Amino acid sequence: MRAGSRKTLRRRVVGSRPSLVGLFASFERLIPILRGVVRRWLDIAWREPLKSFVGATNRTRPWIKLGSFVSSFRKKGYSLDYLKRILNAKVYDVAIESSLSLAPSLSQRMGNKVLIKREDEQPVFSFKLRGAYNKMAHLSADQLACGVIAASSGNHAQGVALAAQKLGCSATIVMPRTTPSIKVDAVRARGAEVLLEGESYSDCYEKARSLAQAQGKSFIHPYDDPDVIAGQGTIGMEILRQHQGPIDTIFVAVGGGGLISGVAAYVKAVRPETRIVAVQAADSDAMIQSLETHSRVNLTSVGLFADAVAVKQVGTETLRLCEQYVDDWITVSTDEICAAIKDAYSDCRCVLEPAGAISIAGLKKFGAEHGIEGKTLVAIACGANMNFDRLRFVAERAVLGEAREALLAVTIAEEPGSFLKFCELLGPRSVTEFNYRFAGGRQAHVFVGVEVNGRTETAKLLDEFGAAGLEVADLSDNELAKLHVRHLVGGHAVGTGGERVYRFDFPERPGALMQFLRVMNRGWNVTLFHYRNHGADVGRVLVGMQIPDVDVDAFHQFLTSLSQLGYVYCDESANVAYIRFLGLHQ
Repeated sequence: MRAGSRKTLRRRVVGSRPSLVGLFASFERLIPILRGVVRRWLDIAWREPLKSFVGATNRTRPWIKLGSFVSSFRKKGYSLDYLKRILNAKVYDVAIESSLSLAPSLSQRMGNKVLIKREDEQPVFSFKLRGAYNKMAHLSADQLACGVIAASSGNHAQGVALAAQKLGCSATIVMPRTTPSIKVDAVRARGAEVLLEGESYSDCYEKARSLAQAQGKSFIHPYDDPDVIAGQGTIGMEILRQHQGPIDTIFVAVGGGGLISGVAAYVKAVRPETRIVAVQAADSDAMIQSLETHSRVNLTSVGLFADAVAVKQVGTETLRLCEQYVDDWITVSTDEICAAIKDAYSDCRCVLEPAGAISIAGLKKFGAEHGIEGKTLVAIACGANMNFDRLRFVAERAVLGEAREALLAVTIAEEPGSFLKFCELLGPRSVTEFNYRFAGGRQAHVFVGVEVNGRTETAKLLDEFGAAGLEVADLSDNELAKLHVRHLVGGHAVGTGGERVYRFDFPERPGALMQFLRVMNRGWNVTLFHYRNHGADVGRVLVGMQIPDVDVDAFHQFLTSLSQLGYVYCDESANVAYIRFLGLHQ
């Protein structure tokens, strides 16, 4: 037999009777395949759910060495205690995972992807039930049997009341007298006892503390408590779970600091590159002042428009966490808050309370000031307990907050026809308000509101008036003008003999006021004029005119022609309100 044949035979014999070495070699070839199968099983069974739970986004490292993770975590200054507290927080017995909604219109205007965390969807229309329930769920049976007490401006009170109802214990809430009735009624509806005390949260705090000590009740702090902070921190956990992609900045409303402390503690542990920005009302900025001075500032007074964040002094623990985790801060005005309420309604069809919209106002202002574009920005809408009668004020101030209305004081010549000439200077711009009352002399002062597209157009309008020789003052940021003067222009007239006052209604549409002025331009002296565009289908104007006796017939013909054009009018010359407050001074 030839050598080649023997080799072939030997190979066949070996192949038909496998040795241990051959088996091992075959198994060795299977190891990479088995490793891949096991890795994939572990990936499906453990890594993906864990990543989804904590919101991790690093897909390049499928395995996490716990020791190195903890070491790195501590080196960066992060506390495992708060991460663990938040992951184990007991909130979902009463709270829901609120939605993270895209704000399409706001996103388009800003050139960013704007997401709104909708805590207004909670059963008590605010995030506060998270921290309240988490704290109370950690109380012992004996502590619950003694009852709980809290100091709150409203939202925390509702959270405590709901938690007490769920856990079967009594609750007493000390609330400021300035709390909106909608919040007081909601707390009482859940079976809690309400005591009204002072003007702000800080005024209620001492009262609640003394009652807690005297009655043996557990005091549930609205923000300066680790369990409360951890409960609020679940919002940060949800945000990162709901949006797996990069988030540039999260904007958080701040009162005492419980919400931002919890959210920041979690987000900085999981995605330290995400910025946290604190947003406060300009007249209630205790946290920002405290961060700037590195001490707990005690404000002498706070603004009450955004009552849910009207806190004179922040917490010790919340300040510590904010100093560690908060990247930046910004304040917003009342008008900017109102504009943010309008933005939320436009994009989400929700009506937020002022404190609930503060984060959106901050997002808009911060983005504009820093030129942020092409980023993902998140604002936490933290509450929607709004009194209905506040909506009128919000609607009126929102246009100022978004710089879409300019309020101006203009001086014109006191002579027939000057009023129309002034209106013609406005061009195609819509007039939102006119207030004028004849007071004698050679000059007339007109209070006018004009629809504009930002402050740049306001500046252009001022230049145009100046070029026409008119004296003009911008009152858009003048609180006295916005709150009072616009409604008080007038007083008893001097030298307006023969004045007739009529109220006119006409179809409201662009240019309708100018058309009305042209129709009534018959050379008679206008002594009184008031108009306000309320966004309704009908425009309403109050007009006073000096009609000489020789022109009475012509005036009645004028009224008839107006009626034929569809203008509805009513003679108010004998109205007691006109006689007492606006008529000829006796």
